[in-house]
Amino acid sequence: MKNCHRWQRILILSLLSFSVFAPIVLVSQRLKTLTSFGGKEFAEDLPSVNYMRDVLRLNSIEQEAAEGLKGPKLVVFNDKDISSVVRRSSYEDRDSDQFRNAQDDSKLLEANETNGNGKDEHQIQQTIIQMNSREKGQFNQERGRDDQRLQSPFKVVDEKVKQMRDQLITAKAYLSFEPPGSNSRLMKELRARIRELERVVGEVSRDSDLPMSASQKMRSMELSLAKASRVFPDCSAMATKLRAMAYNAEEQVQVVRNQESHLLQLAGRTTPKGFHCLSMRLTAEYFWLRPEERQFPNQQNLNDPDLYHYAVLSDNVLAASVVVNSTISSAKEPEKIVFHVVTDSLNLPAISMWFLLNPPGKATIHVQSIENFDWLSTKYNSTLNEQKSYDPRYSSALNHLRFYLPDIFPALNKIVLFDHDVVVQRDLTEIWSIDMKGKVNGAVETCLESEASFRSIQMFMNFSDPFLARRFNANVCTWAFGMNLFDLHEWRRKNLTMLYRNYLQLGLKRSLWKGGSLPIGWITFYNQTVALEKRWHTLGLGYNSDVPPGDIENAAVIHYDGVMKPWLETGIAKYKGYWSKHLLYDHPYLQQCNIHE
Repeated sequence: MKNCHRWQRILILSLLSFSVFAPIVLVSQRLKTLTSFGGKEFAEDLPSVNYMRDVLRLNSIEQEAAEGLKGPKLVVFNDKDISSVVRRSSYEDRDSDQFRNAQDDSKLLEANETNGNGKDEHQIQQTIIQMNSREKGQFNQERGRDDQRLQSPFKVVDEKVKQMRDQLITAKAYLSFEPPGSNSRLMKELRARIRELERVVGEVSRDSDLPMSASQKMRSMELSLAKASRVFPDCSAMATKLRAMAYNAEEQVQVVRNQESHLLQLAGRTTPKGFHCLSMRLTAEYFWLRPEERQFPNQQNLNDPDLYHYAVLSDNVLAASVVVNSTISSAKEPEKIVFHVVTDSLNLPAISMWFLLNPPGKATIHVQSIENFDWLSTKYNSTLNEQKSYDPRYSSALNHLRFYLPDIFPALNKIVLFDHDVVVQRDLTEIWSIDMKGKVNGAVETCLESEASFRSIQMFMNFSDPFLARRFNANVCTWAFGMNLFDLHEWRRKNLTMLYRNYLQLGLKRSLWKGGSLPIGWITFYNQTVALEKRWHTLGLGYNSDVPPGDIENAAVIHYDGVMKPWLETGIAKYKGYWSKHLLYDHPYLQQCNIHE
């Protein structure tokens, strides 16, 4: 019995020993095999680039195998999912392109493999570059297709909206054929279809997306229009009605354009709220000053004929400031500049206070009021007041004061007159040496029909009147106010102010020209004007948004003539920077009155 138990223990221990040592022997044999294989591989001493090649080849094989597993997709074409089918087919095309590119890449790698180990690293890098360039080209093509898919829905929406609008016009035309008092089923149907389509068009204009029911409603409208065409087969009546509708639409458009023009003209004659605030603050500050504090320095230069004298006639504080600041900042010798600002009694305190607070550097400034000219109020004011016009540009004394410059500046021989809507960009010293050839006015001409600034004298003058027809040439070249050089000595000698007054009084009795000072200026300085080069004065920044940038940059003076002034919200935005850069928007008064760029 004891021997039996002993042999059992021996058998169990033997089995346990075998189960322990057998795996160790098997693992050692395995490790020996792997070690011998690794030694042979390292003995060959292949370069590291072969491993990169193997990895790339394996990747390409895996990609090829993965793409190869994809089978063709079965697509059932229905009317409702044409767009989805097209989209799906484009994706399948892209998948097939990737499959072909994967095959090409694997072929390139296999070709390098068959060439043996003699290929160097440079050739393998070239292969990788080719693969990357192909992938980049494929990406660009896919992105182009995606862009086309993104753009096409917007085109489809626009075309659908146009079709719906055409259907609405046709349906309304058929409705107009309905006899009075009729309430037929067809007319009710058309009205219902019109309401549906108008609702769809409204949703598109609001959401920029085509509703799902749009196609169905268009087909319903098409069926209703087909019924109406059978009931009303007279094409001539339809054509007549459509022409009438087109004519009415054109009239409505013209009415809207006239209203827009009127509102722009009205806005051009208004003053922003901030400007009123600024004038009141400056006026209050001015009257707190003592009389001696209201005096400007260097007043001994006012009548010096050897200095450069400029004048601006304005009732706008900031506009006058920009003219003065831009002229002085562009001058090479600002100490030789004398600026004369003429305004009315209402704005005299505000403009004076502004230049007292912001003196123009080394230049001389002089501000005076039109009410201080006693000779004007006694001799000429009655004639100006007789002008019957609600537009202050035509009846304002400041606007016509330009014809009295020899009386305002009796000690001067020459002067440059600016409108208050100009900006000076260049030094103007050269203009004082221009030969006036015995004439009075130097100005830029506006008689080229190819330019937006073109003005024909026949557009403003009534040449059917014998007085004008006998004395003036209807084809004479016109010129512009805004920046003018005047020879005051010749002006006095030829007594042109008296000639102006005679024309003005004659114009009050008969219709000779349209309102404004420009037409009467043309006939007052008729044959008395010297043409200046275009570079001196560029026009149109107040009405023309297509002034060539080169003309603006090269101009000595740019002019915001027109109703869209740079200080108004209606001004042309891209031109406002030339004007606003000459204002100090961080000035406390401008900040307090909410005046910003």
